[in-house]
Amino acid sequence: MASYNRVILVGNLTRDPELRYIPSGTAVAEIGLAVNDRVKKGDQWVDETTFVDVTLWSRTAEVANEYLSKGAPVLIEGRLKLDTWEKDGQKRSKLKVIADKMQMLGGRTGGGSGGGGPRGGSDAYSQPAPASSSAGANIPPEDDIPF
Repeated sequence: MASYNRVILVGNLTRDPELRYIPSGTAVAEIGLAVNDRVKKGDQWVDETTFVDVTLWSRTAEVANEYLSKGAPVLIEGRLKLDTWEKDGQKRSKLKVIADKMQMLGGRTGGGSGGGGPRGGSDAYSQPAPASSSAGANIPPEDDIPF
């Protein structure tokens, strides 16, 4: 049976990125993402928020740490991963996203710094996909789309 594990999320950071380096020197950043979904309950439309933990690796992690802060809009493409551990004799688990690509959304903010890139923060940053996954189609930047 074939399987497919891809997720694309657009949301806002719930906290500043937390950057660290593993012993090999590779950068790892943890971010929290709030993703809103609008659903109809009775006669009203209401927003439901889902909070997702995301792990970024390598240069993508460093870019996120440099240019993103709490509240920043971002698009994340990656895969789901279930972490399991035991604490105080109880088994625990958490579903999170391992990001392969990150795209900063929105323009530069008032401070004059940050935002990154000539198009005001819309550059995509990605890291090499693990050898076990197949490469997906690359989406060209907005100004390269022929329509």
